[in-house]
Formats: sequence, C-alpha cells, structure tokens
Amino acid sequence: MKKMLFTIVLLLPFVVMAQKAVIRVDTERVIGEIDPNIYGVFMEPIGRNHSTSNIVVGPLYNHASPLANKDGWNTYVIDAMKELKITNMRWPGGNYMSSYDWRDGIGPQEQRPVRKDLAWGGFDTNVVGTDEWIALNRAIGIENVIAVNLGLGDINGARFWVEYCNLPVGTYYSDLRAKYGNREPFNVKYWCIGNELDGYDWIDGYKNAEDYCKIGLEALKAMKKVDNTIKTVVCGASFYYVPPHSRFLKTNSWYDYTHDVAGHRDWIEWNDKIIKAFTGFADYLSVHRYWGENIPLEYYEYVGDAQIDFEEKINVPRAQIEAMKAYLPGKTPLMISVDEWAARGQNMRALMANAMCLNSFIRNADIVKMANLTMMTSLLSNDRLGNFYKSPWFQMFKLFSTNCLGVSIDTYVQGETFDTQTNKGIPYLDVTSVYNKERGSVLVNVVNRHADKAITADISNVATSFAGKAQVSSIEGDLSETFTHEKEESYVPKVKQIDIKNGIVTYSFPAHSITQIEIKLR
Repeated sequence: MKKMLFTIVLLLPFVVMAQKAVIRVDTERVIGEIDPNIYGVFMEPIGRNHSTSNIVVGPLYNHASPLANKDGWNTYVIDAMKELKITNMRWPGGNYMSSYDWRDGIGPQEQRPVRKDLAWGGFDTNVVGTDEWIALNRAIGIENVIAVNLGLGDINGARFWVEYCNLPVGTYYSDLRAKYGNREPFNVKYWCIGNELDGYDWIDGYKNAEDYCKIGLEALKAMKKVDNTIKTVVCGASFYYVPPHSRFLKTNSWYDYTHDVAGHRDWIEWNDKIIKAFTGFADYLSVHRYWGENIPLEYYEYVGDAQIDFEEKINVPRAQIEAMKAYLPGKTPLMISVDEWAARGQNMRALMANAMCLNSFIRNADIVKMANLTMMTSLLSNDRLGNFYKSPWFQMFKLFSTNCLGVSIDTYVQGETFDTQTNKGIPYLDVTSVYNKERGSVLVNVVNRHADKAITADISNVATSFAGKAQVSSIEGDLSETFTHEKEESYVPKVKQIDIKNGIVTYSFPAHSITQIEIKLR
C-alpha cells in the first residue's frame, strides 16, 4: 500500500506539468505585413420566395426607418462598422451576381425593373443599385469591391460598369452617372471577375476552367483598358465536391467526408488552370470557404478537422502560386483574397471557429491580403423586434480588426493535443501573434479548443523581453447557449491586467474561449 501511494505522489507533478503549455513569440521572425483589407465584409441581397424584401432592403435600406440617414441606410449599422474599422465591402454577390444586370439598378428608383432573382428565388426591385451601395460605403468610409457578372453576363457589361463608376464625364455611362446625381467618379479600386463560376450545382452560367479563363481574361483586359488602375480578383475554386453516393451525406462524419472526397480533387485542377492563366494579369485569387458547411459535426471534428480543412483551402493555392513562380519567372504572383468566409451560428462554438478563421489569415499574412466576412450583418444580431445589437461576433471581430495591425510574427506552441478519426495531434490551443510596432506591443490571440479544461501557458519572447503588465481580453460562454439580445452586455470582453514575471506571461486560458493578450515590449 505504501509503495502504491508513493507512485501516485510521484505522478501527480507530472500530470500538473503536462497541462502547462509553452508559447514563444519572436518579433524578429516576420511572416508578413497584415493587410487591413483582411477586415472586410461581404453583402448580398439574399431574398425569399415570392418576396421583394431581402437582407438588404428593409433591415439596412429603408427610408421610412427613424434610423435612416439621408440616403436611406441604417445609421446604427454604419456607426457599428466604423467602430470595427471595417476596410472594404464586397457586393452585390455572391450567387445573386450571376443573373444580375447592374444597369437595372441605376436611374430613378421608380423606373427600375423588377426581376426574378434566379439565385435565391425572390423578386429584386433593384431599389439598391450601384449609387446606393457606393453611398453606403462612403458613409462607412470604406473601399468598394464590386463583383461583375460573367455567369449570364458578358464582357461589355463588365467594362461598361467600370466606365460608369470610374471615368470622368464625357462618355455615355459616365454621363449617366452624372445625370443620376454623381458627377465625380466613384473610383472603385477592386473588381471581382465573376463569382464561383466553377459551381455547376448552383451558379447560373457555370463555366469550366478553360471557358472561364477565356472570358475572364478578356473581361479583365477590357476593364483595364477603361481604367488601368483597378485591382482584380479572379475566381479560385469554390466547389469542393461531395459525391452523391457519399457516406458523409448519411453519417455527417468528417472522416467519411474527407475519405470520399480524397479521390476527387477537381478544385485543385481548377486552381492550377486559373493561376497559370491569370498570373501577371490579375492581382488576387479568390478563396471561398464556409466552416464545416453547416454540418452538425461532433465538437472536436468541428473545432479540429474543420479548422484543418479551412486552412487547407489557403495552403493548397499558396503552394500552387509558389510553384507558378518557377513556371512563369518574372511575373507578379497572385495574392489570395478569402472573399467569402464564415462559420455560421449564434453560439460559442461558431464564434471560436470565426476567431480561428481570423487566426488563419494572420498566420498566412504574407499571402492572404484581403478577406470578406459573410455577411456584414453577421457582425450584428437582431432582437425579437428586428433591431440590431452588438453580438459576440461583433466583440470578437473588434478584438482583431482594431488591434491586430502591423506584422504577423512566428509563434511556437507546445502543449496538449487531441485526436479525431481523421487527424492526429491537433493542438488544443490555436495561436497567432502580431507585432504592432506603433503601440510597441505584441498581441497574442489564443483559442482554447478544449471543451472542458482550462489550459495554462507560459508566454515568452525570443527576441526581446516583455515589460510592465499584460492586458487580457477574453470572451467566454456556455457551449450549449444561443446568443440573445438580453445578454448583450455580458458579451463585452472581460478585460484585466496581469503581472509579467521574469519576462514571462503566465495565463490560464478558460475552456472553449477566445483570448487576446497585449504585452508591451521592453
């Protein structure tokens, strides 16, 4: 009996030590400059069957609302986006884009045609068109990212839209812009050359890779002949394919999903062809990925396997772009724009996933230079009366968008891991670090994926030492609860100061939490 007790006593310190993680940042090992454009949003007027209302017309755009500005836009939303320091908005789609004619949305609103929305099934009154979108983004103070229609649309439609937006008066479409109230050019900088045109299951005007390269390249050339200062985004893969016979459709198992899809990699072939055709012509390759695809995965599949999948959709085109440097030496390589992304859901699980998406962009700051969260309105939730409030999405995004500016730096993490059926050795702590030189501080972003346990970590800086106190901002919540308006005040991050001892910050990250620690440098 004495011998057994002695063994247990010896093991206890080991168990405690095993719980402690190590995080080492290095301000001298820079991954890349963080482009503020990763803090962009996406908006699309998604409607309902047999309805002329949608997520834009009514909730956001409504001249009758007491919250409307002179242009009809909701001032609560405008002020909230300013608070988040949003940098750009991609519009008007999305799947909607492939059957949209921008010319339906200019001129007197009462004269604009009503069209059937082929993508979402509602009726589009076109009361929100180019001039209205521009007015919204001017009110917020952000850049426009316009997606042109290369589904059912054509090259002329694309180039004339650039003419309408960017040329001084003196041409047919720029004169129309002036006639409708905007004499000065809008100077729209960013243009998407179509949207998800590989999506043959859902996109009107689907193209195979060869056809998209032909029409996309010619459209890009024509648009740049109108205004050679524009930056362009070409369609990377968005259709990652689930075979109709898939076990995954019956089991919702990530293991079944990955193993059924493993033999079908058309999305990689699509990217190869697009990168080869557009390198030296376009500026960005788009990546679209929705976390977990709204599938009711088991918790650790959701926070582990889905995160690996999300990062794969960045890492694979990164490798393809790198390879193209050897194939096309001297050509300016494409950067990546993750211009549709989100983990849907109003709960802590989805919030952690969205924080890990932002961590992915920071971790890949050298190549991910733009990103657009679906939708802008996801950052604000609605109460029972339809009024917006600042949800945990808003609070989490604000931690990143207002603080994580500067450079992404190398971060070493050692700690406990977990396994799923598909992947082994997944770290519980998902970590990125940012050196904000203007503030003279390092920001460490940590998502603790452990469902039940807090994880304590020692944080140190390889290049120099920390000084003073560290400020901790944390978001915690019950995994089983849905976010509600009644708890809005409780969603504000908890902020506290902690001591730095011998140049090391020691902190216990709560289970299933999001934490940001700002540490001043000596």
